[in-house]
Amino acid sequence: MDSGRKSVRRPELPTIARGEEETVTERKREEGEETIFRTCAWSPPGCHPVGCGLQVHVKDGVVVEVEGDPEHPITKGALCPRCLALTEYVYHEDRIVHPMKRAREDRGLDKWESCSWEEATDLVADAAREIIEQYGAETICVFGGTGREANYWYTQWANLVFGTPNAVYAQAGWSCYGPRISNTAFMLGGGYPEIDYAQKFADRYEHEGWVAPEVVVCWGKEPLRSNPDGMYGHALIEMMRQFGTKVICVDPRIHWLGSRSEIVLQVNPGTDTAMAMAWIYVMDKEGLVDREWIDAWTYGYDELVERCQTMPPSKAAEICGVPEDLIWKAARMYGSARPSALAWGLAVDENPNGTQLGQCLIALMTITGFIDAPGGTTLGMGDDGGNRVHDGGGIDASQRIEDENDSTLMLALKNGIMTQEMWDTKRIGVDKYPAVGSIMWTAHPDEFLKALETEQPYKVHMAGFVSSNPVGTAISAEPQRWYKALKQLDFNYACDCFMNPTIMSCCDVVFPVASTIEHDGMVVTHYASNASFYGAQNKCVQVGECKSDIEIMMMVGKKLHPGFWNRFETQEDYDNFHVMRSWLPFRELRDKVVVMSEEPYYKYKIGKLRPDGQPGFPTTTGRVELYSLMYQNWGEDPLPYYEPPVYSPGALPELGREYPLMMITGARQQEFFHSEHKQVPSLRQLTPWPMVDINVYDAETYGIEEGDWVEISSPYGSIRQLARVVPTMKKGVVHCMHGFWYPEENGEVPNLYGNWKSNVNMLMPNSVNGKLGFGNTFKQMMVSIKRVDGRGGPNDPDANGIVLEPSRQEEFTVQQTWRPADESTAVYLQK
Repeated sequence: MDSGRKSVRRPELPTIARGEEETVTERKREEGEETIFRTCAWSPPGCHPVGCGLQVHVKDGVVVEVEGDPEHPITKGALCPRCLALTEYVYHEDRIVHPMKRAREDRGLDKWESCSWEEATDLVADAAREIIEQYGAETICVFGGTGREANYWYTQWANLVFGTPNAVYAQAGWSCYGPRISNTAFMLGGGYPEIDYAQKFADRYEHEGWVAPEVVVCWGKEPLRSNPDGMYGHALIEMMRQFGTKVICVDPRIHWLGSRSEIVLQVNPGTDTAMAMAWIYVMDKEGLVDREWIDAWTYGYDELVERCQTMPPSKAAEICGVPEDLIWKAARMYGSARPSALAWGLAVDENPNGTQLGQCLIALMTITGFIDAPGGTTLGMGDDGGNRVHDGGGIDASQRIEDENDSTLMLALKNGIMTQEMWDTKRIGVDKYPAVGSIMWTAHPDEFLKALETEQPYKVHMAGFVSSNPVGTAISAEPQRWYKALKQLDFNYACDCFMNPTIMSCCDVVFPVASTIEHDGMVVTHYASNASFYGAQNKCVQVGECKSDIEIMMMVGKKLHPGFWNRFETQEDYDNFHVMRSWLPFRELRDKVVVMSEEPYYKYKIGKLRPDGQPGFPTTTGRVELYSLMYQNWGEDPLPYYEPPVYSPGALPELGREYPLMMITGARQQEFFHSEHKQVPSLRQLTPWPMVDINVYDAETYGIEEGDWVEISSPYGSIRQLARVVPTMKKGVVHCMHGFWYPEENGEVPNLYGNWKSNVNMLMPNSVNGKLGFGNTFKQMMVSIKRVDGRGGPNDPDANGIVLEPSRQEEFTVQQTWRPADESTAVYLQK
């Protein structure tokens, strides 16, 4: 299908001459014996690209304190505990600060030895060169993690360093951000939708023309815990307190925000699409839509309504386990609000029926007429940023930039690093799931795992792990399968800050990566697909021999493809060429620290979304495609439909007798980013053990009390976590904490830092994807739960099978009441 879009427009940034704006302070200043740097945080350690403002106090080249930057236009001095604990992270005794190597036969053993950068990069380049010559570049793959800055670089490692099309994001069904990006691309043409909290304006809530949302819906999203992707959770609280914004939550749990909301719809896991269709039914039936806007700017509304007539609230109530009258009330409240906004979260992605849910939610954002309107749901500019740095962004392949300076793929093709034939024919899984291939520009993760195991369509020989830990506890379903497959490869390397199960079990070389305060760079909210501001990561200190992801990539790239990579002498050269280009030189951003996007409202009315400068959306029809022609193009139903969870007692009644509960996972912890930070004392104290939340009635049924170690089992495996009995969990549903491991334990095979003990991903299968290839069962898996014999507490092996090493027991002992490790953490908690 001809998308009608061959190129994309650049976002228009304000140009600010030095000294023109007095409110912008210098990036560093001297106070006594300290130098104080202003910078915006990203990763490592892991975080989404939110760019919180930091002031880093440095004395004699060492960080002595990290505090919030009061000059930052959004965070204004506030920080989460992870940033407050940066000093502990940066100088942790277990940090990798030198390149290391190990013999292949010693995989799984702690036989690492330090080596020089020259030797380490030679080992990787030589192995790659030999494999490329003997088997082909496609037999090399590069893994990238979630949300981190390394997301920008792993596709570039693959395409521009090794010349392979196989960049891999290992989460089953690309179940993080990818499904929402696909919905956005297919229905809106690109540009991620986010609620309006005046995030694009320097004067924020005082900005002329901004109004607060009357109602905000948080659908499967708890922004206070993670500030996901670029939405600051505290801003929603500010609007609730200052402007009376009301909140509706859709979630099986009643979390902190839910307890302050007007309505919480505690849906059965995996049934959200039925709920969303019922909302559309109510809003159309009661005239709570902007029909004039719909007629002018949408395609297929009548067909959408006809489809949603099959899901009246009475039917949705039965499917979702929510009272019918509450569905009517919530839909009326949202539809009647002037204006309203909707925030969608990870629950959309981690669901095989999630792309259909996303269709409904985009419809709900738009049919009110408050899309890209003050107080509504904003859109990014016509270029989502994917064409410059995040080649996983939300633009169809046919719409990609063909400017040599921007597109990673075009750079690889034009410089002879990779061929078009290889890209078209050797990327694993995109023949089966072309929609995923067009949007995410990676291999399909589930199909790639099959290829590793079966050696079909060809055998993979080498892997790189760029801040990615697929054997670990945060990303990959069935991690034991990834472990068995990856340890067989000929050569593996990693770029990371700490040892982890993947590196210990599978790798031969590890590069030490500089943290967010140890390297220069840029952070843009929502990966630039809906930019609030452009923030500078300013280098404050040097730790050991650590280098940035870009510096490491350049070193290896120069040894394999000098014709391309030798043009860059420094990281700044590369930043200005491939990252900052079309925005502003890095040094200018560095000195300003933050530049606001200042994007206008109603961009679709004034030609700011389409490449031809005409009003409308960059879709085939120029409208919001509620009847999705792109879905139809991929062989999918162009209208939303509900499918029940694959693994549920209702769908599999016989198996349901053995596994009667539904499990969800993935709720965020403020003190951790997925599997990271578990070795940082002040953060680990906040949650020393993995917790499973269970409703009080279910706990009574299964003889479970608060603090019991329990075993959670599915048809795929069993794990143990500590029970937390709560009244806020939906009856019949448990929530298992994800990302938990025990870095204080023995790291060698088979223990791998306790990787298999509490790893919730061992309960989930791969390849339970939707028709387009997205989604999996992370938030809808049938399980059983039982108390483990013994009540001796967390260090009783009879109770839980998890024993800390004696040297570390005191550091991580569970306390009835605990004290923060440092004063800065105490201040945060008091706030």
